Amino acid sequence: MRAWNTWFGAAMREHVDAPPEVVARLRSVCGRLPETAEERAWVGTRWRIRTRTFAHVVTVEAGWPPSYARAAGDDGPITMLMFRSTGAELHALRSSGRPFFAPPWRPDEVGMVLDEATDWEEIAELLTESYRAMAPKKLAALVDQPPA
Repeated sequence: MRAWNTWFGAAMREHVDAPPEVVARLRSVCGRLPETAEERAWVGTRWRIRTRTFAHVVTVEAGWPPSYARAAGDDGPITMLMFRSTGAELHALRSSGRPFFAPPWRPDEVGMVLDEATDWEEIAELLTESYRAMAPKKLAALVDQPPA
């Protein structure tokens, strides 16, 4: 989409949705987790457990949205997934380099560029762990922990 809107007096670009096939794959993983909700975010699509976002997919095109383009170091077009992590895995993912990156807005968040080489089994494990990190303990306990 290349349309422009005015929002609070500033030009703001309409967001580009992530490819439907990517959203469908993420939906199939996130939808199996207890009490999750899918919703349109200010940009992209996100999945939440109650009020906490544990997965967010965004497409960057021509440097928009700029905060995501800067975080990934890529003006696009790219599709990226944001998720939460903890412990040693958090540090390893945030410092390992592409396809992973460290967004500056949350210290427990990891970004991942999705492309044709994406391992969707790994995505399922990462999103399950993200859910477990954000869900209340009772709900997190209902989800099997992925194998180490």
